[in-house]
Amino acid sequence: MLRIKKLHIMIVKQFALLFVGTFFISLFVLMMQFVWQYVDTLIGKGLTLDIMGQFFWYMALMMVPQALPLAILLSSLITFGNLGENSELTAIKASGISLMQTLRPLIIVSVLIACASFYFQNNVGPHAKSKIGQLLISMKQKSPELEIPEGIFYDGIPQCNIYVQRKDMETGMLYGIMIYKMTDSYEDAAIILADSGMLQSTAEKKHLLLNLYSGEWFENMHSSDMGGSAYIPYRRETFWKKRIVLDFDGDFSLADAGVFGQNAQAKSLNQIRVDIDSLNHTFDSIGRRFFQDAKQYSYAIQGLSKADSLRSVQDARKKVYVYDSVYAKLNPDKQRAAVNNALSKVNQQMSDLDFKSMVTSDGDYDLRQHKIEAINKFVLALSCIIFFFIGAPLGAIIRKGGLGVPIIVSVIVFIIFYIFDNTGYRMARQGSWSIWFGKGLATAVLAPTAAFITYKANNDSAVFNLDSYINLAMRLLGMRRKRSVTGKEVIIQDPDYKKDKDELNRLSEEVTAYSHEHKLKSPPNIINVFFKYQPDHEIERISEELESVIEDLSNTRDSVIITLLGHYPILSEKAHTRPFERRWLNILSFILVPLGAFLYFRMWRFRLRLLVDLRNIKQINNQIVNQITEKGYDQSSADDNTL
Repeated sequence: MLRIKKLHIMIVKQFALLFVGTFFISLFVLMMQFVWQYVDTLIGKGLTLDIMGQFFWYMALMMVPQALPLAILLSSLITFGNLGENSELTAIKASGISLMQTLRPLIIVSVLIACASFYFQNNVGPHAKSKIGQLLISMKQKSPELEIPEGIFYDGIPQCNIYVQRKDMETGMLYGIMIYKMTDSYEDAAIILADSGMLQSTAEKKHLLLNLYSGEWFENMHSSDMGGSAYIPYRRETFWKKRIVLDFDGDFSLADAGVFGQNAQAKSLNQIRVDIDSLNHTFDSIGRRFFQDAKQYSYAIQGLSKADSLRSVQDARKKVYVYDSVYAKLNPDKQRAAVNNALSKVNQQMSDLDFKSMVTSDGDYDLRQHKIEAINKFVLALSCIIFFFIGAPLGAIIRKGGLGVPIIVSVIVFIIFYIFDNTGYRMARQGSWSIWFGKGLATAVLAPTAAFITYKANNDSAVFNLDSYINLAMRLLGMRRKRSVTGKEVIIQDPDYKKDKDELNRLSEEVTAYSHEHKLKSPPNIINVFFKYQPDHEIERISEELESVIEDLSNTRDSVIITLLGHYPILSEKAHTRPFERRWLNILSFILVPLGAFLYFRMWRFRLRLLVDLRNIKQINNQIVNQITEKGYDQSSADDNTL
């Protein structure tokens, strides 16, 4: 028992050292991926070191839950790969300790890491997500001259809306500029058009300098002195170059964190539950209000008398619509007014329904986001355990340590997990899939895989033996390897030519009789194949006896016989008789029509190939018998037996 405890301590130490290293490597890779997405926001903003330090600190905290599963996968792969490569795992199993007993301490460690991951996501992660979002918004507002987009109006500068048709990222020049500059109200707006320009910050970061080239300035001259005059003068100016100074505080200041209050990723599990109840209550109230509005919709037609209108409403409630007959009684002016009124009401209702659809869609989206984030906290924690049960058994099977094969395997497994998880997240977010199915897709795929790999590793199965898969594929496709027989440099005992000659003659007669008896050219009987199978071991016996003769004749010094032995085909002993050994599997394959048809034609192909093989065997037998007779090997063998 003491020896096992020391073994556990050794394995935990190796795993812990590798886990720390792989964790920081994984965290660094994930952070670089995140930084690359926002590199335009960070570069050229003049951010101080403390702001950059806060940004990277909160980014690292936000990436910790994603780095933990990858670190567990990679470290467990390397740990057990090293044990297998150094034959330590073989020694552990030889001492009577199974793989599951070896994994016990690391299972406990993985469960603790999963619990720490859940705690981190529920308490530290939301705060880090809120802070990183606040910093990103603040960084975007620091230097607006770098953030002006192409093709849309930008309102990041106070009292200005700027439209830029095209922007040169290398020189900073703006082309096709349109500016709406407001002071007190829209009546005082100035419209500025320019072919090109450049926007720069002053050295003290308190103002923006806007240099405009080849444009026009339109401005209202409205003032309080004009009184109630209906005529408002304006000023028009054409310029070749003009400089405008805009007030703007370019110093870094944090944006209001309240804008992130509705972000589900910035909330703990308890906050998500409370907000889900609040959202359900709010949107249920909105839905009831929409329903009441729909019930109050009036079907009366404007322009009718009170009696006709009442009658039409009563008829509508009775599902009897007589609008055509009522409409025909109206004069043309009232008919036109009724049609216009109906079109107006329809357009109004369509606009109202579009607005209500937008409101309900936003509500459904918010609810799905909160539910997805609640499930995601458990999924990432559970993935730590799943990745361990993939990495550790794979390391025990592959038995390759270091950073070569483990990194390749880890990247493949993580990419598969990321594809399924990201696909499920997007489909659940847009409402195409249910939330539990979308977020549980990656877990549902990898959990059985982890169980299968652990089972195979615990039973020492050659699940990653490439030769076994190649042989299986070759058997399914009817492919086979060619026989290779080479002459031996040292021969201890010469073949018994006389006995081998007699065996070959007898085998030639047997293969001829077998071919005529079983009629290998004709298609197999479907009933006998799938329902009334009779065992056929004749080809197995012929193959065993032929292999025995080939083994004995391979000791010859005759190069002709050696060449002929290499031409013998390798017989498929059972493929021509039935698809499976068990009867119920044959019946099941017949019921599954595509599979049964494939197996039936496959078996027919093997029967035809067997016929060709038996003919070749008979031909080669005759050639070897003739060679033995011509060389007199059978006489020398008989003399040796006499002596």
